[in-house]
Amino acid sequence: MTHAFYSDAAEKILRSDLSVSERTAVMSVRASLEDDPNPDHARGLPDADPRSESYAIDLVPEQTGGRGITIVYRYSQDLDAVLILWLIAGP
Repeated sequence: MTHAFYSDAAEKILRSDLSVSERTAVMSVRASLEDDPNPDHARGLPDADPRSESYAIDLVPEQTGGRGITIVYRYSQDLDAVLILWLIAGP
């Protein structure tokens, strides 16, 4: 099982800027990343580190009960860990 963590910036947004339903949707994605760090709906992003892979997962308002949210994360196979870098919430 892969471990998933929030960066300090993502943790701050999660705790202070998201509604309860938005927070629940993000936490659900975090939990699913522990089972599958590279799901089919994740889109790859450029990554400068050859030992990791970066991805984004887009949540639409119907999934969050609020705004659209993009979850940007990095996965390291060596560490078997996911770091959620940013949570980008739409208007």
